[in-house]
Amino acid sequence: MFVPDMSCASCVVKIEKAFANAGVDARVNLADKQVSAAKGVSVADAQQILASAGYRGEVVEDAANAMADKAAHDAKEYRTRIIQSVVTLGVGIPLMIWGMSGGDMTVHSDSSRWNWGAVSLLCLLLLISCGGHFYQGMWRALKAKSANMDTLIALGTGCAWLYSSAVVLFPNWFPEGTRHVYFEASVMIIGLINLGHSLELRARGKTSEAVQKLIGLQANTALLITDAGDQQTPIADLKPGDVLRLRPGDRVALDGEVVSGESLLDESMLTGEPMPVRKTREDTVSAGTINGDGTLTYRVTVGPKDTRLAKIIALVQEAQTSKMPIGRLTDKIAGVFVPVVVVIALLAAVLWYFFGPAPQLSHALVVLTSVLIIACPCALGLATPMSIMVAVGRAAQMGVLIKNGEALQTASNVSCVVLDKTGTITEGKPQLVAIHAIDTDELDEARLLQAVASLELQSGHPLAQAFLNAAKARGVDVVAPAAFEYRQGQGIVGTIGDDHWLLGNRKLLTAMDVTVDQTAQQQLDNAATLGQTPVLAAKNGKLEAILAISDPIRGDAKAALAALQQQGKKLVLLSGDNQHTANAVAKQLGIEQVIAGVMPDEKQAWVKKLQQQGEVVAMVGDGINDAPALAAADVGVALGTGTEVAIESADLTLLTPRLENLAQAFALSKATLSNIKQNLFGAFIYNSCGIPIAAGVLYPFFGVLLSPVIAGAAMALSSLTVVTNANRLRHQRLQ
Repeated sequence: MFVPDMSCASCVVKIEKAFANAGVDARVNLADKQVSAAKGVSVADAQQILASAGYRGEVVEDAANAMADKAAHDAKEYRTRIIQSVVTLGVGIPLMIWGMSGGDMTVHSDSSRWNWGAVSLLCLLLLISCGGHFYQGMWRALKAKSANMDTLIALGTGCAWLYSSAVVLFPNWFPEGTRHVYFEASVMIIGLINLGHSLELRARGKTSEAVQKLIGLQANTALLITDAGDQQTPIADLKPGDVLRLRPGDRVALDGEVVSGESLLDESMLTGEPMPVRKTREDTVSAGTINGDGTLTYRVTVGPKDTRLAKIIALVQEAQTSKMPIGRLTDKIAGVFVPVVVVIALLAAVLWYFFGPAPQLSHALVVLTSVLIIACPCALGLATPMSIMVAVGRAAQMGVLIKNGEALQTASNVSCVVLDKTGTITEGKPQLVAIHAIDTDELDEARLLQAVASLELQSGHPLAQAFLNAAKARGVDVVAPAAFEYRQGQGIVGTIGDDHWLLGNRKLLTAMDVTVDQTAQQQLDNAATLGQTPVLAAKNGKLEAILAISDPIRGDAKAALAALQQQGKKLVLLSGDNQHTANAVAKQLGIEQVIAGVMPDEKQAWVKKLQQQGEVVAMVGDGINDAPALAAADVGVALGTGTEVAIESADLTLLTPRLENLAQAFALSKATLSNIKQNLFGAFIYNSCGIPIAAGVLYPFFGVLLSPVIAGAAMALSSLTVVTNANRLRHQRLQ
């Protein structure tokens, strides 16, 4: 639900408290002014709860449309605030210049009363037309028995105008030295704060740029193939099973499976992968990706709300509206800030009135107004959510999905990265890497591959595809075996043509009385050292060859893991594979600790053991067997090419298997936390120093009393500074 009147951190606290009192879980985000209530809560109930806190809520039907609606709302508000600031500053600046250049700002005669009376009416008109939203916000807060940023601004400017107008109407009520008017302060404050808000809105728009780009990837129509020919059809009217045509340069409308054709698709905006991906029959295509110069037809597999792109947008938006633990503490502090500031302002004004130098009443008014204006906790409330929005958006552009703000904060403290082997640091697609002939002179590799592939076609063994791919790559045709027998834990016994073949491990050959000599044993030992899986092939009772199968290490794995080590992270290889294979892979990648031969539940136990040793653990995996460990880790990282279960269990998801993105994600999380701390430090320093200065603490020593106009400019500048600093994350170099 979009809450346009939410303006500061105290608003966040009041809304959260209202929902909590109603027994409803809700997430409130100041940066995008949205409230997400738990499922099952009706729209009417949510709006009623908001109304009880003094806010109105606009229903968000669709996450994608919400972003567009918010962008349109912000653009309209930006134009309005610019106009309001120009008008008010157009009146306030000449008045301020008049006073600073020696002009008389006091009421001392009937003519001056008429002149300042006209100025009073003009300023009242400006306060209503250009600052009315502040007074409306204060009134809503008062009806809800609370206070917010609008309360401070309205009280400050209202007091300045009322005091000045009273001086004009009833000058005899005031000692002669206190008949000073502050009309320029009231309109200048409104103008400066509106200007600050407009600049802040413009800067905020950049924070959600990544999500806006993702939304922009969604096509509105598609070319539907029908009996009457191709028809341009709205996406909303399409359903699974429809066949669409994809022309050169077109954008894929919905997720689907290629029926015919061949082309290169640009998936860079969706996955962060810069190289186009070739798509042919039975390959999957994702909504939002762009076709190259080929033509495809593809069958729709899911509806508009269930595409991979739609899920990514929803996940990114959900993460952007989440909070970090550090942010929750800030909200609690800011929630009590406004009422405390009102008390401080009143006490300071009273002290100045009774103990300050002449003219006491004027000084008391200046102090009251300045404290109320400068103390607005806008910067404090924006410090965390703005940085989260930018960071999550940038991560999405890199091809990394972050589930929530808490995961982002935890990731910055990760000390140990546990990696699954198969499908994570290896490609998960075993390949035939070598054929070692026992008798080179007699080996016919083509015939050997034909026999092996023909037998494996019947087996369904996990390694079978490696032999079938090798046969296909070399143009070897498979044939139907005359006889076939699969022996559990050993291998295959079969007949191809007139030859009797054995294909499996050493147990099979021993059972069939086939000798494995010293030369063969040497090859088996070498394969084990290299982390390869040896498959023995015997023909007619004689060992013919040893075929080495290996799951290749990903091309970027070594550089990616080196980057993690440079960040000071401990690397652990956790695999269900045998110790020899795991050690061989770890040796190639420089991983010192290897835990091999573990079952899925044991993976989870090892993660917990590392946590007990004081490590903040990130677990990286891709399969169902990794899900328990991903859930148990401080930060679970899933590969987007893996299973849905792994992705659901993870806090971070790499949309592509590029492990180099992992090191960048950790660097981004650290940079984000640093950025938030900078924002909070600036906001706390601003309020900690600003309030005492506005209260007049420097006056006894330097004769300096802060002008309400300067206070208004400083308040607007503080919020703008936080937003600008958060936006630095969009381009910050990650190491």
